Amino acid sequence: MSQEKEKKNIRYEIFVPSFIIIGGAALLGFFNNKMLTSIASATFDWSLTSFGWLYQLISVVAIILVGVITFSKIGSIRIGGKDAKPEFSFLSWFAMALTGVIATGIITYGVNEPIIYLGNIYGETAKLGLKPGDPELVWFSIGRCFYNWTFFPYAMYCISGILAAYLYFNKKKPLTVTATLEPLFGSRIHSFTWLIDNLSLLAIVLGLASSLGAGLALIGSGAEVAWGIKQSPMVWLIIAGITTALFTVASYLGLDKGIKRLADLNSKIFFVLLFFLIIMGPTLYILRTSVASLGYWLQNFWVWAFDPGDIGGDALVKWWTLYDWAIWIAYAPLMGLFLAMISYGRTIRQFMIVNWILPCVFGLLWFGVWGSTAISWQLEGRLDLIGAITASGAVAGLWVFLKAFPLGTILVPVVMLTLMLSFATAADVMTTTIASICTKDLKHGEEPPAWQKILWGLSIGAIAFFMVAFAGGEQGVDGVKFLAAAGGAMVLFIFVLQVISTFKVFFYDKNSD
Repeated sequence: MSQEKEKKNIRYEIFVPSFIIIGGAALLGFFNNKMLTSIASATFDWSLTSFGWLYQLISVVAIILVGVITFSKIGSIRIGGKDAKPEFSFLSWFAMALTGVIATGIITYGVNEPIIYLGNIYGETAKLGLKPGDPELVWFSIGRCFYNWTFFPYAMYCISGILAAYLYFNKKKPLTVTATLEPLFGSRIHSFTWLIDNLSLLAIVLGLASSLGAGLALIGSGAEVAWGIKQSPMVWLIIAGITTALFTVASYLGLDKGIKRLADLNSKIFFVLLFFLIIMGPTLYILRTSVASLGYWLQNFWVWAFDPGDIGGDALVKWWTLYDWAIWIAYAPLMGLFLAMISYGRTIRQFMIVNWILPCVFGLLWFGVWGSTAISWQLEGRLDLIGAITASGAVAGLWVFLKAFPLGTILVPVVMLTLMLSFATAADVMTTTIASICTKDLKHGEEPPAWQKILWGLSIGAIAFFMVAFAGGEQGVDGVKFLAAAGGAMVLFIFVLQVISTFKVFFYDKNSD
C-alpha cells in the first residue's frame, strides 16, 4: 500500500478526535495528575453506583444467550458460509484467542486476589459476615475468583465477537462496531458511526494504557524483589520501551507473522507455568479446594450474579466484580472485532468452544492451582502473603509467593517475561484492531497501515510511562485505572445494544449458513 493511498484511507473523523483526547489525557496526567485522577475517580464512582445493577443484569443475559447459541442448532452455522475454510490451525487459533484476551490480569491476580479475600484485607467479606480464620473463606476466595474470571467475562467477549463475525462474513456488513447495531436501527445507525467508533476506540486505548501502567509497576516491583533494582523512572522507561517495542513490532509484522508467533510462545509459557505449579504445589490440596470452591460458587451462583453491591457490599462487589465487568466491557466491542477476524471458516459452536469454554476451563485451572497453593502456604504459616499485600499493595503477594519456590530465582524472571509477553500479545491484537478502525474500506486479510500501528503503539506506551513515572506512583496508576473504567462505562450502553442485537439476529431474523 503506497503512502498516498494510506493517507487517503484514513478515517479522519475517528482518528483525529480520538488521538487528540488520548494526547490531551497524557498531557493532563503529566501536568496535573490530581485533576485527572479526581475527574476519573468521580466518574468511576458515579457510573458503578448508578449502573451496577445494569452491569450485573446484562452479564447474566450475556451468559445465558451465549449458552443457548452454543448448544442450539445455531451453533452449526459456519462463519463465512458452508464452504468457508479456516485460515489458522486449531492450536494457533486457540493460542491467539487465549493470550489475546487474558493479558496480564490472570498472572497478576492468580495469587493476590484469593489472598486478599482470605485476609479480608480491604473489607471484602465484612458485609457477608465472613472473618479471617473462617474455613468457609477458603472456598469463598477461590470460588469468587472463578466467578470473576471465567464464564461471565468471556461470555461478554463472545457476544461482541460472534455478532461481528456473523454480520461481516455471512451478511457482508462492515467490520465495525457500528455495523453490529445495524440489525436494531437499520442504516440510520451509520449517522452515529463516528460517535460509536470513537467511544469504543477511546475505551480500549485507555484500558490498554492502564493495563500497561499497572504492568510496569508490577514488573518494576519484581525486578526490585529479584535483583534489588530500585524502581525509578529510568527502570520504568526501559520496561515500557521493551514492552512497547514487542507489541508494536509484532503488530507491524502483521497477523500471521507477529501475533501468531507471540501468541504461540506466550501460550506455551502459560501451560509450562501451570504444569510447574501442579507438580511443585500441594497437589491434593489444590484438587480438593478447587472442586469444593466450584461447588461453593455454584451454590451462590444467582445471588452473586444479581448482586449490585447491596448484599456483598461495595468493597467486594463494586471494587472487584463491577470494576472487572467495566474493564471487560470496555474491551469487548473492539476485542470482538479481533475475535471475528480470526474466526473465518469455523462454526459458531467452535467459536464458542475456543473463545468461551476453553479459556474458562483454563481460568478455573489457573486460579485453582495458583490460588489454592497460595492459600495453603498462608494457612500453614510458610508465607505471610496477607502481610505482604497489606504492607506493599494489592499486587505485592505474587513475587513473595514465587520467591518461595525452590526454583524461585528462575521462576521470577520467567513470570516477568510472561507478563511482558501477555501484555504485548493483547496490545498487539488491539493495536491492529484500533488501526483497522481508523482505516477506510479495509477488507478481510488486509492489514491496516503500518505507521498507524506504530503511532498508536507508541502513544499507548507513552501514556502508560507518564502515568507511572510522573503521576505519583500508585496514585498515578490508580488514576489511569479509574479513567479506563470510566471509558468502560461509556461503552456499557453500546454493549447492551450488542446483546439485544445478537438476540434479534439469531432468534428473530432469518439465519443463513
